[in-house]
Amino acid sequence: MPDALRSADLAGLDPQDLRRVFRDGGYRGHTAGLAPGRLQCNLAIMPLAEARAFEDFCALNPVPCPLAGQSAAGDPGLPALGRDIDLRRDVPLYHVYRDGALVDRPHDISDLWRDDMVGFAIGCSFTMEAALLQAGFPMRHIERDVTVPMYRSTIETTPAGPFGGAVVVSMRPVHRDRIDEVRDLTARFPMAHGAPLHVGDPSAIGIDLDRPDWGSAVPVGPDELPVFWGCGVTPQVAMMQARLPLCISHAPGAMLVTDRDDGTGGNDDNDQQQGKTGQ
Repeated sequence: MPDALRSADLAGLDPQDLRRVFRDGGYRGHTAGLAPGRLQCNLAIMPLAEARAFEDFCALNPVPCPLAGQSAAGDPGLPALGRDIDLRRDVPLYHVYRDGALVDRPHDISDLWRDDMVGFAIGCSFTMEAALLQAGFPMRHIERDVTVPMYRSTIETTPAGPFGGAVVVSMRPVHRDRIDEVRDLTARFPMAHGAPLHVGDPSAIGIDLDRPDWGSAVPVGPDELPVFWGCGVTPQVAMMQARLPLCISHAPGAMLVTDRDDGTGGNDDNDQQQGKTGQ
């Protein structure tokens, strides 16, 4: 079924209005280009019994998993990131995993929420795209209104408890003369994965550009290089590897849009503490 609304229809809406649209089920697509200047987040939701190990996993892998917020057990809110956030209903589309397998893609997980559920909000590279566009870097996935291409790389995360596996990366083509510029610019966004993890030959990190694991392939021009950033879909790989009886994430590309600014001030201890609730 096609989306009732397209991404272009949501341009100019503030984060609260966007979340209302998502909550009503009116849009199930990607959130790239929406709410420029605001932090967008990936989601990982799991039982309390596994939450400490997952928090350790994020701490050990801060580039693909920059932790922006963590809910109290059973509380679907994240007031430090938005006063009305409801983790059960406020992203366009969710992925539900059971025993490591994707079993459903609902737009509302209220019926799956339990008193022991803990939600983690993990920074997303969409957050830095407004700055890239302003600096004149084309965002080909936004131009084509598709989800950014994401790939499971051969780079490995540092494991914690049952969580581990490959680092997922997102790719954006960049003119070969502007690689240093894009490195310097994106390094200012630690909550959006910071500087690229890899530039150039995709086969060096086990990637075929024409076959993304999530999202849609986009062309790389003759004067461009593929540039790869850490991606917050990495926790989905880790949750699949952990084979938990139940865990939930956002659908890749369909983010939680928060009220928080884009995080260029840095990912310091104060930011981390402000992002936690009920700790």
